[in-house]
Amino acid sequence: MSSIHDVATWEPLLHLVRASHADRLAAPGGCVTGQIGHGSWSVPVHRPRPAPGRAAQVEDMQDEFTAVQRVQAALKADGAADVSFMVETAADGRTLLHLVDRGPAVETGFTSPYLGALLLVEGAVPEPWRRLPEAVPGAAPAPSADPALLERTLRERLPDAVGATEAEIAEAEARLGVTLPEELKALYRVTRARWQDWGDDYEAADRVGDAVGCELFSLDGLYVADAESRPCPWQFAAKDAVVTAPDAAVQGLVGSPGWIVFGDNGGGDRVALDLTPGPGGHTGQVIMIDHERTIGASLRADSLTDMVVNRRDDWYTGREQESPVVARVNVRALDSVEAAAHPDLEVLGIGVWDGEPIGLAPVVGLPRLRTLSAYPGTLADPLEIAGLTGLEYLSLGPDEWRALLDAGAVPRGLSAASITVHGERHPLPVLDLANELLALWDRPLITRTVIEL
Repeated sequence: MSSIHDVATWEPLLHLVRASHADRLAAPGGCVTGQIGHGSWSVPVHRPRPAPGRAAQVEDMQDEFTAVQRVQAALKADGAADVSFMVETAADGRTLLHLVDRGPAVETGFTSPYLGALLLVEGAVPEPWRRLPEAVPGAAPAPSADPALLERTLRERLPDAVGATEAEIAEAEARLGVTLPEELKALYRVTRARWQDWGDDYEAADRVGDAVGCELFSLDGLYVADAESRPCPWQFAAKDAVVTAPDAAVQGLVGSPGWIVFGDNGGGDRVALDLTPGPGGHTGQVIMIDHERTIGASLRADSLTDMVVNRRDDWYTGREQESPVVARVNVRALDSVEAAAHPDLEVLGIGVWDGEPIGLAPVVGLPRLRTLSAYPGTLADPLEIAGLTGLEYLSLGPDEWRALLDAGAVPRGLSAASITVHGERHPLPVLDLANELLALWDRPLITRTVIEL
């Protein structure tokens, strides 16, 4: 047995859990759950309140930290990324520790040990992550694009910089598999932005950043911001959609083979040249890829020359566009599925609802509907889902999934699925339900090790 399954690994944490939940664990069937990974954890331990007027200190939580670190050390020794666990009082009074291994077909959940999406088709990604840029006839560089002016300006601002050679630029192009725009070549001919070129001059990076208008990546650090570079769990990504307005400067993509990232704004937002602009944009425009969003980008400047010479620094991510592609039916949004039904509808979310259960008949047969997420208890008849033949992602409560399984009506075109759990619910039946779904696609099952304490 590996060290994560040793009782000694868990003893300090179990002592804290029992002390924090003595009442709940005193009765048969009582349980508490948690999850521990290498860099974070969520454990059911009550932390002591600091004295009035004093902030919490590390020593106030040292027992928790020490206990968690012992489990993290075992994870590292076993080569495991994380572990979900449940402490339960059995009917005969024994204390049981359940260790859950999600396996390769289940994403991480956010309420342990409840699960993230079940990956029913290996390697499948949501539709927005498969979307490539559309061709824009007549797209051209902006009139402001002037590689010669850009290079002169940067040489004036950075007279002592070490520039890249033509061979180094060619090497970068070969690595990326793309021909760099002339403006970007002009920039790196002035400075290749390598730390070893600056030696002990620790302010050199600041001078380059001030001259260019961003934290400039070295020539070796250039990368293409395609969809794969912007990963997102299925349970969120499946609810996104690619929407590009007819006059948009930037296509509303997750990523593009034409987005060449060359810098950062210092806050995690990437600065890129866009070689696949929207209908209202220019080839080679500068865009900002917001690290807090999983889809889309915003215009910063019409060209790299414009950004550098005119010191363009403003950019606005904007609000999500109103579009019939994504619809939410709940107490604060649309008041019916009929209102959501539209030929372009891709994503339908049914949330908190205080009216009669909702029927799905108005969206049956819609050609593009690929995602349905329904809050537990909101559907009048879960079996209507069988009529939604184009679904690739489905998120339902345990009772709705049970109805589909019992009727043999689980849509077989799904690539991923989620079990949505709200309120108090024992975890083990949810894990068993997940395994039933995984078994339908012959995917690796969730395994569980039970340790008697």
